[in-house]
Formats: sequence, structure tokens, C-alpha cells
Amino acid sequence: MTPLSKDDLIGRLQKAGELEVAGASDEEIASFFDTETFKFHGPDGFETDFAGLNAYFASIRSAFDNRSIRRGIIVADGDLIACQTWIEGTFVREFTMSPAGPLPPNGARVTWDLINIFRFNAEGKLIEEFVRTDYRSFLRQLGAEGK
Repeated sequence: MTPLSKDDLIGRLQKAGELEVAGASDEEIASFFDTETFKFHGPDGFETDFAGLNAYFASIRSAFDNRSIRRGIIVADGDLIACQTWIEGTFVREFTMSPAGPLPPNGARVTWDLINIFRFNAEGKLIEEFVRTDYRSFLRQLGAEGK
């Protein structure tokens, strides 16, 4: 099998993010991941697999309306892509999986400001993700300041 081009991998990354944020079917989202081996490495030692990441995004879709995702600078090298990511949404229902635990809505427009590194397998499926974010700013936007 011929490895996917850098542009193909970037396209798959962008599509996977859009589907996850929008709430496509589980089958369609899963088609962009190696669901058996995927590993997520997040801030503060948070580690999970595909099911855990998918559950986190389900909690986002449940708590936030008018969601969007955009990518900034993208750097690709072989099977790795690093990029800036912003996910936005209006906080209108309880966010059960916030970094501070369940939080009530405050009606604010919230922005996750992320730096991601993604790794793909030879078939162009996501097998690993590393994320860094500013939780202090994120929690302040959620109304969890000082909690």
C-alpha cells in the first residue's frame, strides 16, 4: 500500500475533527481512527483510548451548541501532524466531563485553545494524539474560576 500524502493526511485530520465536533455517526467518526490501538495523551496526565475520546466529545456535543473547529498552523512530517486547534461552542447545558468535574452552563461562548500532535498508521488512520491546552483560561470561560 502506498503511504498517503501529507495533503491527504491533513485532509483526513481536518475531516475527523469536523465530524467529531459536529456529531457524525459513530461509524463515520471511527473510520478515521484505528479504534483498537488509538491512544490519547492529554493535559495533567489524562490518558484514554478511542472510546474515551469519543465519550469526551459526546459530552462536548451535549453541553455546547453552535460548535465549530478550526485549525491554524499545520506542520506535517511523515506520519506526524502538529497543529493549532480552536474548538468553540456556546455553553448551554451541564458539561459532565470538564477538567474540574461537572459544571452548570453559563451561556458563554467558550474557546478551547489547543496544540495537538497526531500520529497516523500506514492506512491514514489516527493512532495517537498528544494535546496541550491552557486549562486556566478554559476553566475561567466555563465559570469554574476559583473552584
